[in-house]
Amino acid sequence: MELDEMKAVWLEMSDQLAQQKILTNTLIMEMTRERYQGKINILAKYEGIGALICFAAALTILFKITTLDTWYLMASGIFTIAYLIVMPFLVLQSIQQMKQVNILNTTYKEALVAYTKLKIRFLRVQKIGIYLNFVLLLVSLPLVFKLFKGIDIFKSTHHILYWYVPIMLVFLVLFSKWGYGKYKNVTNAASRVLNDLEKVE
Repeated sequence: MELDEMKAVWLEMSDQLAQQKILTNTLIMEMTRERYQGKINILAKYEGIGALICFAAALTILFKITTLDTWYLMASGIFTIAYLIVMPFLVLQSIQQMKQVNILNTTYKEALVAYTKLKIRFLRVQKIGIYLNFVLLLVSLPLVFKLFKGIDIFKSTHHILYWYVPIMLVFLVLFSKWGYGKYKNVTNAASRVLNDLEKVE
């Protein structure tokens, strides 16, 4: 084989290897995107179910709002409806933004920076939701009693507050810690998926 032929074969092999590397990198990027989307979809699934429950509860309260015959019960109803609509909307919006991180058309660092900002925002919304859950527990208690039992607890001699509120507070603390921990695990897993992109670049 002459020198020119060897050069031609060598160039052809180099082109094939370069094309193979591009194809491999593209496949890795696509697989990474699918893994990342899978992690975020876990959040979307659970929060989507939670949002449906919240919206259904808000509609139930809205249909019965005329039974709230005092200013404090009406205020409780309005706060609860607003919370049940606004909080799920904010959470789903932050999840949607995380889903839209462009992995295929940005560098590893750009994707990771964009995701990290959105992850911090999502976890901040979750923390705000946890704190507001305690407010909701106290504010919605008179509302629930009025709507489903016809009792105004401020005018009643019911002793349910003595055991109901402490039990619900303990449950809420435990559930909030567990749920927040799970969400941190899922968002950290998505971060690890993105960190794998560094090997491709």
